[in-house]
Amino acid sequence: TLEFSPFSSFAREVFARQWAAHPPQQQHRHWAQICSGNPTNKIRGCDRYGCGQFGADRHSGKGKHVGVDVICADGATVYAPFSGQLSGPIRFFHNGNAIDDGVQIRGSGNCFFLTSLPLPSLPGYCVKLVCIHPIRYHGQIQRGQQLGRMLPMQKVFPGIISHIHVENCDRSDPTHLLTPVVPPSPHQDTRWATLCSGNPTNEIRGCDKYGCGYYGAPRRNGKGKHTGVDVICADGATVYAPFTGELSGPIKFFHNGNAIDDGVQIRGSGLCVKLLCIHPIRYNGRISKGQILGKMLPMQRVFPGITSHIHVENCDRSDPTRDLERGKGQ
Repeated sequence: TLEFSPFSSFAREVFARQWAAHPPQQQHRHWAQICSGNPTNKIRGCDRYGCGQFGADRHSGKGKHVGVDVICADGATVYAPFSGQLSGPIRFFHNGNAIDDGVQIRGSGNCFFLTSLPLPSLPGYCVKLVCIHPIRYHGQIQRGQQLGRMLPMQKVFPGIISHIHVENCDRSDPTHLLTPVVPPSPHQDTRWATLCSGNPTNEIRGCDKYGCGYYGAPRRNGKGKHTGVDVICADGATVYAPFTGELSGPIKFFHNGNAIDDGVQIRGSGLCVKLLCIHPIRYNGRISKGQILGKMLPMQRVFPGITSHIHVENCDRSDPTRDLERGKGQ
């Protein structure tokens, strides 16, 4: 048996002070990637159902969002943000719909100690991940280990930006823990590739009798705004993938089956974009940056005299202009 001298109490005190100065979360100041396809834990922007940031309005302004929505495609793999103990299931909607499942993780930020000293009661992380189906509801899980799968959110909320609802058990803001500090790699090229053959700089459509191609241009007689960017592309031209990711589609913009009512979505590296008025070579599967994606559809048949173009729209409807301009000179 181990016996401790009076020094033991001093050791416990020193250890507690060190713990307070360097709590377990300091070993991992940021949580691990939560969803495949979103390495930076990018947070959902705004769509017709609301916004994903902490504190966003809920219930027609009568409530506030007590969590953060991390973008995650339906069916994507979900990982544990930190090491801890699982408990669940967590029912968020309490109605048994297709996304009414989740799990809680309680842990100390992947911090382990080998000591015979009795430790003080120490706080740790506790988070609920909702709208996922975990591989199990109980037991230990390690940081970055597969936790489960994203549930089919589009079945319940068509057109929403699919996401995992991440909520701290004490309802505090988890945003600073979700956003990792990723130093840029000198070998990493974050520029988008050329989208259309014949337009190496991703030149944006100017104005013609049908309107203008820049982000935010007036639409519907001034009652709406352009939520994408129109990249010039001749009818029949080859279209390329702007970045590496997973395809999903078809995407119907006009919903009337006209000659240009086709498109596809690409999600990868924290990005999600819809490319419309094109016919992709396939609607699903992996595609690499610069790989042939498809062909530009015959826009002149539908809008004679327009500057033919690909409609490029971020899934969160934010402005993609800066990313498109990175392709200049390639």
